[in-house]
Amino acid sequence: MKDIEDILAQATYRRDGARVYGAPNWDSTAVLVCNMQRCWTVPTEPFYRLLPGQDDGFFLQVNDFATRARDRGAKIVWLRTMTGPIGADDYWSTYLDHFVGPQNRGPAVEALLPGSESQDLDPRMTVQSGDWIVDKPRFDAFLKTGLDERLRDDGVDGVVVVGTATNICCESTIRSAMGRDFATWMPHDLVSAPTVDGHVAGLRSVAQSFAEISDSAQLFAD
Repeated sequence: MKDIEDILAQATYRRDGARVYGAPNWDSTAVLVCNMQRCWTVPTEPFYRLLPGQDDGFFLQVNDFATRARDRGAKIVWLRTMTGPIGADDYWSTYLDHFVGPQNRGPAVEALLPGSESQDLDPRMTVQSGDWIVDKPRFDAFLKTGLDERLRDDGVDGVVVVGTATNICCESTIRSAMGRDFATWMPHDLVSAPTVDGHVAGLRSVAQSFAEISDSAQLFAD
């Protein structure tokens, strides 16, 4: 995709083409996997949307990357978006009551209720005993989760963010991580969005100041 080539060129011109961080030190890096939940990965569910040209192989690629990073020593964190029932204290009314139309609000909320089948991780994700599963009530995985402290206590000082959507949960989380002084990576081939415009906008924004953007293979190249 030429847009990706342009983003990479623009992101590195101030460094004469040099990478931001280089390959992660996997022993002190966490892979934050956004929204590999059934409500995003099953075609009949409300949030299933992939980039044009992508297919379900994208989800398996995310899982394969997590497996490879885990084998290198990385902490794998599976992030599940959640909300409480309409009217409950943990219901995200600011977003769901205003950005989601009434005809779609009920199914969206039901899909994100903790304990529902839709909110659970896709069974194709190979979660291991040492992995963490973190329910996040906002786009940003660091808000209202205690994730920052948990990662620091575990010796983590860098994060790789993958999953969906590029310009919403992934971008919100990577911006927040960089602001908390984590080294940050976002492999462009392991994030997705409902539209090309949204995907490219998210990558372009992140590449400016918030993370190193590269393809996923490059993170294992050094």
